[in-house]
Amino acid sequence: MANKGPSYGMSRVVQDKIDKKYDAEVEELLVQWIVAQCGSGVGKPESGKLGFQDWLKDGCVLSELINSLHKDNKPIKKIASSSMAFKQMEQISQFLTAAESFGVIKTDMFQTVDLWEGKDLAAVQRTLMSLGSVAVTKDDGSYRGDPNWFFKKAQENRREFTDDQLKAGKGVIGLQMGSNKGASQTGMSYGATRQIQ
Repeated sequence: MANKGPSYGMSRVVQDKIDKKYDAEVEELLVQWIVAQCGSGVGKPESGKLGFQDWLKDGCVLSELINSLHKDNKPIKKIASSSMAFKQMEQISQFLTAAESFGVIKTDMFQTVDLWEGKDLAAVQRTLMSLGSVAVTKDDGSYRGDPNWFFKKAQENRREFTDDQLKAGKGVIGLQMGSNKGASQTGMSYGATRQIQ
């Protein structure tokens, strides 16, 4: 955590809730996938949250990952390890841009500080899980690993109807509209009528 002291009060409670969302099993699965996708050259992190953060913090492993999902025309041209903070954050930012153009939706993306400062590593896990899901769904041959590690995203199932089918559908009363089955208001009473004098 980047030279930041401990938090107290409400900030501590919020940070504890965020920290509880981090899943060690998901970490293990993601490490397996990243090593299978990129090769053993990316190494493996020490187990635990801080080891996972340190492994991804400079952005090089993430850049290798997104590049490995493209057969040609790699989105990140220059991957260079650096000890300077702004260079590492720039590398992470390039990964996020490339992941969004690959198909990860904006709401599934983490912020650069979530990884670099370790503020929300569960968000990093969600982004990588979403990236894996998009890669499995695309099924273009660039995904390496067990396809059962990630769920497939829903595909469009477009249907075409003829004009006759559309007209026939307008005559059908849906169950949500209900049915009166011949009901009427005969025999209903709302109490005695009001006597006005």
